Amino acid sequence: MKNIASYLEHTLLSPVVTEKQIDKLIEEANSYSFVGVCVPPYWVKRVRRNLASPQQAVVTVIGFPFGYNRTDTKIREIEVALADGADEVDMVMTLSAFASGNDHWVKTEIARAAQCAHEAEKLLKVIIETAYWSAEQTLRAAQLCAQGGADFVKTSTGFASAGAQLKDVRLLREALPLEIGIKASGGIRTLEQAVAFIEAGAERIGTSAGVSICQAAL
Repeated sequence: MKNIASYLEHTLLSPVVTEKQIDKLIEEANSYSFVGVCVPPYWVKRVRRNLASPQQAVVTVIGFPFGYNRTDTKIREIEVALADGADEVDMVMTLSAFASGNDHWVKTEIARAAQCAHEAEKLLKVIIETAYWSAEQTLRAAQLCAQGGADFVKTSTGFASAGAQLKDVRLLREALPLEIGIKASGGIRTLEQAVAFIEAGAERIGTSAGVSICQAAL
């Protein structure tokens, strides 16, 4: 797949990521046509300032990685991220509320986050952390994302017991309207894996192995 970079968000979300590593990520992004670069909120300004192409999205994470921040806190995180130059925000769903059956809370939070992002003409992805849920629960979470106005449903943070699974991406693609994208993330490190997830229905791939995946596609 020669256009693989157009699916990849080059990602570095280690809690101890350094300035040197971020600068290397930027350099790599400037050498490849990744669709986006996903970094912690702390680094958004630096990445936006130093990315060569304004067409590459600066992506950051909200309520990461456990999602149990209060909604008002997440909204403020989104506001700051957008002001710093983020084009897309990946927000962790309130997993605890969802596990408790508080679907109204979850949907309302997604709707508020979507409104915040859309008013700035930016995108919201919602991380549902599929590793924790049954197929039925995954479908329920996807429905709440759709009802709340999310632009993408994202499988994983990479901090749970498992990352993206093909069965979950297929399930999400069957359940979601076509206008809502799917981002597969967590454990995707090879070209073969990336292609399999794209074929299963993912429009975005979050990976820290973007360079090696692109090189394998040459």
